[in-house]
Amino acid sequence: MQYLLSISNWLSSRTAPFIIAVAAMTFVWPAVFEWVRGDVQTCILGFIMLTMGMTLTTEDFRILARRPLDIFIGAVAQYSIMPLLAFSLVYLFELPEGIAAGLILVGCSPGGVSSNIMSLLCRGDVAYSVGMTTASTLLAPVMTPLLVLWLAGESIDVDAVGLFRSILLVTLLPVGIGTLCNRVFGKSSGFRTACALMPGLAVLGLACIVGGVTSAHGGKFFESGALIFFCIFLHNGFGYLLGYLVGLLTRMSQAKRRTLSIEVGMQNAGLATVLAGRHFPLLPEAAIAAAISCVWHSISGTLIAAFFALLDKRKPTR
Repeated sequence: MQYLLSISNWLSSRTAPFIIAVAAMTFVWPAVFEWVRGDVQTCILGFIMLTMGMTLTTEDFRILARRPLDIFIGAVAQYSIMPLLAFSLVYLFELPEGIAAGLILVGCSPGGVSSNIMSLLCRGDVAYSVGMTTASTLLAPVMTPLLVLWLAGESIDVDAVGLFRSILLVTLLPVGIGTLCNRVFGKSSGFRTACALMPGLAVLGLACIVGGVTSAHGGKFFESGALIFFCIFLHNGFGYLLGYLVGLLTRMSQAKRRTLSIEVGMQNAGLATVLAGRHFPLLPEAAIAAAISCVWHSISGTLIAAFFALLDKRKPTR
């Protein structure tokens, strides 16, 4: 068991390079992840969300009640900055329909689960990070379909009800089951050991999703040229910057500003990838844009956490 725990810790601390390695391997040997399609992909994402639920305790939900203003500021920033940034980039660069759908879907998704790890690494406010991730995930079944319909509905056929149903099944349901399990079995040593393995298993699940999309569409990754990569880079980078500025303007502590920056900038692009494949089957570029975002957000999250940690070595955190 100690060996498995070591592997889990190794994977969770090296998420970005591991995801990149899986994507590169699948690009060369696409048959490796041909089995990750449709319902299998959805089940894997549901499992990732289950692992998140297993880590949530009653105290985490009390955080939402005790810090309503902070959570409100974070939720507003999350569901305004990234969707509007995505829409602006689509309009500014006149992106093709498929890429536009993928980028907007990523922008309208909730915060990424791995953002909690990044907040821990950069001495952010981890409790706030967990609270924000929980809040944005709980809001996702309503906010994501409505925002996608509003921002992309005029140019893309959006099934908002279908999106609502899918997000409900792959986010709230597994998170709720995981939280209930934690509530019932949380004091069990076996359950705590299983929870300790979950971060590594979540990384493996994310790698499978990226591998599945790369297997299906890897040959088209570079057909749109550098523009798709540039837009994803801008979307993510400005998300970090504007998230930090919101914390600055609302006079949050440095730890909270860092957390807000990461929570706003890092989206649950794995969810966006699954939704794109399911709801935009005629626009394969949507899943490609979401998959590239999935890989890049993992890399950039690690880089921004390392940058904040480097600042701490030069100047103590206030």
